Amino acid sequence: MESIREIFRIGDGPSSSHTMGPKKAAKQFLDKNPTANGFRVTLYGSLSLTGKGHMTDVAILSVLNPIAPTKIVWEKKFLAFHPNGMMFEALNADGDVVDSWTIFSIGGGALANETTKAAPQQHVYPMSSISQIQKWCEDSGKSYWECVEEFEGKDIWDHLSHAWNVMKSAIERGLNNEGVLPGGLGLRRKAGDYMIRAKTYGDWMRSRGMLYAYALAVSEENASGGEIVTAPTCGSCGVLPAVLYHLQNSHDFVDVRILRALATAGLFGSIVRSSASVSGAEVGCQGEVGVACAMAAAAANQLMGGTPAQIEYAAEMGLEHHLGLTCDPVNGLVQIPCIERNVFAAARAVDAGMYSLFSDGKHRVTFDRIVRVMKQTGHDLPSLYKETAGGGLATIHE
Repeated sequence: MESIREIFRIGDGPSSSHTMGPKKAAKQFLDKNPTANGFRVTLYGSLSLTGKGHMTDVAILSVLNPIAPTKIVWEKKFLAFHPNGMMFEALNADGDVVDSWTIFSIGGGALANETTKAAPQQHVYPMSSISQIQKWCEDSGKSYWECVEEFEGKDIWDHLSHAWNVMKSAIERGLNNEGVLPGGLGLRRKAGDYMIRAKTYGDWMRSRGMLYAYALAVSEENASGGEIVTAPTCGSCGVLPAVLYHLQNSHDFVDVRILRALATAGLFGSIVRSSASVSGAEVGCQGEVGVACAMAAAAANQLMGGTPAQIEYAAEMGLEHHLGLTCDPVNGLVQIPCIERNVFAAARAVDAGMYSLFSDGKHRVTFDRIVRVMKQTGHDLPSLYKETAGGGLATIHE
C-alpha cells in the first residue's frame, strides 16, 4: 500500500478528480513541451459531462493558456481505462501534433494510465488490508497510528501537521466568509449562520450545530475554489476536518492526538484507494463521502479511546451505511447535494464512532469486506449516477 500522503493532498477545490488532477496533468505535459506553439486538450466521459461545473477547463487553461493558445474539446465518449480521461496534444506553428499524451484522473488528485498502472508501485506498507493491519496492531500491542509511524517514518508527522493546519484554516475561513457560491445555482454560504444559531441552543443542540457549521465551512470553501485537503477527495473534504475540529474543541484534545487520529483515518482511506476507488466517476459518491465518513468514524473512535477492533468497526459502519450512494451533482457543481452530504456524513461518523465504543468490537461484516462490496456496487451502478450529471438529483431542473 502507498503512503497516506496520497490520500491527504493539498490543493484548490472544487474537485480533486476534475480540477486538481487535470491541473497536475497540464503541468506535467507543459514540462515536456515548454516550446509548443499551441495545445489541444480533449476531455472524455465524466470530465466532459461535468467538467464545466467542476471548472476543469479553468484549471487546465490556467496552466497552458499563458504559454500558448489552448483549445478545450468536450468529448462525451468514455474511454475504457477510467471515466475521467484526458488527451493532451502539443501543436507546432502549422497546427500539427508534435506530442500526445492520454492520462486519467482517477480520484483524489491522482493520475494514471495503462502504462503507469502497470508499472511497479512504491509500496510503503507490506500489508494490503485492514485485517492485516489490525492483526499487526494486536500482535504488537500498538495502535493504527503507530503502524503509520513505523512504516512511514517520523517525518510523516510534518506532512500531517501541515494538512491539519490547512484543514483548520479552511474551517475558519469558511465560518467567516459570506455571500453566494459561484456557479449559477444562487446557493448562499450557510456555515457562519449555523455557527451563530448553534450558540443559542443548549449543550446537545449547540454541539451538533457546531459540527454542522464546521462541515459546511470546509465544503463551501471547496465549492468556491478555496484551498483544502483531500480526505479522500475534494468533494468529501468537509467530513474529516469537521469531526476532528469538533472533537478537539469539545474535548480539549491537543494537536498531537488529532494528528494520530488523522494518521489512522489515512490508513483506512488508503486501503480503499488501493483496493477499490475513491473516484465518484468510477464508483459513485459512496467512494467519496462514504469513505470520508469511514475515515472520520475511525478517527473519532480512536480519539474517544477505542481499541483497534472498535476503530475498525466504526469505519466499517461509516462506509456500510453509504453503500450505493450516487454521484449526481446538480449542474455539475460540487454544491447540491455534495455540501449537505458532507454535513450528514460528519454527524454519522461521530455516531458510528460512539456506537462502536458501546460494543466489544466484534461484528459480522469486516471493513475489508465492505470495501469489496462498495467496489462491486460502484461498478454495477449505471453511468448516469457516477458524476455525469445525467441522472438522479442532477436532473431536477429538467
